[in-house]
Amino acid sequence: MRYLHLSTLFPRLVALLAVIFLVSCASLSSVADTSSIPGAQSNTSMANLPRLNGDATVVITVNDRPITIQVNGAAAPITAGNFVDLVNRGVYDGTVFHRVVREPQPFVVQGGDPQSTDPTVSPQLYGTGSFIDPKTNRPRYIPLEILGKGSSTPTYSQAGKVSPQLNHTRGAVAMARSQLPDSASAQFYIALQQLDFLDGNYAVFGYVTEGMDVVDSIQMGDRIQSAKVVAGLEHLQQP
Repeated sequence: MRYLHLSTLFPRLVALLAVIFLVSCASLSSVADTSSIPGAQSNTSMANLPRLNGDATVVITVNDRPITIQVNGAAAPITAGNFVDLVNRGVYDGTVFHRVVREPQPFVVQGGDPQSTDPTVSPQLYGTGSFIDPKTNRPRYIPLEILGKGSSTPTYSQAGKVSPQLNHTRGAVAMARSQLPDSASAQFYIALQQLDFLDGNYAVFGYVTEGMDVVDSIQMGDRIQSAKVVAGLEHLQQP
């Protein structure tokens, strides 16, 4: 990962990266706990993953207020396809925003853990779940996908190797993952401010185009009431 000047930013980076990086203690983790699951590193073949061959628009409703996300399938076809597919399946409906970090400065809101809809699962475990593909009854993981500037083809599975076309500006929507590059599944986050030090290390696949004020108001424990694909579903290609 590329760091800024550590003399001034090290304390901030430690606090902020803890939100996205997986640690061994489940109560502190905030991304899918894939480190102990066989097959997490040897991710599902991309041929078996959904793709988005174009753009799509998703509307997420939180506290009766809409958040509109423009999903970029041209720059991130696998990542965007996975997200749109999960939205269309209703996977995100009822899921919890289990991490909200605004102090010491705005960072991210993070949610989308499918197991957070299960009343038998302890809230302490929110942030450790993945999407279980009903076809295989196994977690579905997607590779880290970064389209570099000046490139027509994304780079896969290589954190921090390219300068991305899709950056972590305020309102960027990206996939959360563990320290394994290819461990993203369902959980996503929305950047509350520009986060340059995450660029190239996490896969941005879209941006909030309306409702950023709603994102700013999200509190930990708030649920996604609904997530709908309102345009571009015809661009979703199933394996």
